[in-house]
Amino acid sequence: MHHVIIRGIERRKIFRSDFDRKNFLNRMPVLVSETSTNCFAWAMLDNHVHLLLRTGSAPISVFMSRLLTGYAGWFNRKYKRHGQLFQNRYKSILCQEDPYLRELVRYIHLNPLRAGLVDDIKALDAYPWCGHSVLMGKSEQPWQNIEYVYRLFSSRKREARISYRRFVVNGISEGKRPDLTGGGLLRSIGGWTGLKNLRKAGIRVKGDERILGDSDFVETVLASAQEALEEKYLLKSRGIDFDQVIRRVAEVMNIEPDQVTAYGKSPQTVQARSLLCFWAHRKLGMTTIEISKRLNISQPAASRSSKRGERIEKENRFELITKKV
Repeated sequence: MHHVIIRGIERRKIFRSDFDRKNFLNRMPVLVSETSTNCFAWAMLDNHVHLLLRTGSAPISVFMSRLLTGYAGWFNRKYKRHGQLFQNRYKSILCQEDPYLRELVRYIHLNPLRAGLVDDIKALDAYPWCGHSVLMGKSEQPWQNIEYVYRLFSSRKREARISYRRFVVNGISEGKRPDLTGGGLLRSIGGWTGLKNLRKAGIRVKGDERILGDSDFVETVLASAQEALEEKYLLKSRGIDFDQVIRRVAEVMNIEPDQVTAYGKSPQTVQARSLLCFWAHRKLGMTTIEISKRLNISQPAASRSSKRGERIEKENRFELITKKV
């Protein structure tokens, strides 16, 4: 689960009108559907956006790249401007779901009130540029996963909505929450004082401000990230590229290499192409746009193929690099 924060460069406005906001939101249904991403909360302010996303078939980087590139291009054309619209890379905080989902939904949805865009909770209930109004039934955004959020409060929709709103109201007095912007390990050991005490005792711990969760969660995420990084370095050191992946797919599926990239919908070709897309995307780090150009297919088709490829790899226990290599 990721708490994503998108800011305009030099804190400039990224939305100058409601028409701009609608254009941004209109990009969400297709992206959410094609990448199987869940969106639990969102809030749009003049110069920044908050999103609470759980990734599906594509990494968060793919989702955000398509969202921001598409909107920035449209915005620049409309206002006849050039250059960056967003402040460097978006900020993404990887979050431990169980202890933080409710808190983050509330924190994100209270942003318009904290920023003074609305006067009170009643106005926030109807504010159309925030997921809170969707949860309150005042607006509709089918791509927002409201059912999952409701279940955090009650199995009955009406009771869930009442409990959720009460929960949001109780959070108004809390103001800004620095504790919800990463560095979960620091909090779990008692902040910087606790960290210094551990270091004095000769105990080294890992922490990362891009992660929100307890120490076990932080350690697991960092270990997983290191493993993925080491695998990419291993592939690069062995000179494994797209063409070699094609040959490896052909080998594990017992077909000819040209069948892997053949145009067609035979089950064998579809499976081979899917495994190729998954390995190229997740192992080599190629974007689905790059892959689509190499295979002469659409980007959404490459994204769907990558998702199928992940399942094919797991079901058949295929390996891009065997232990014997």
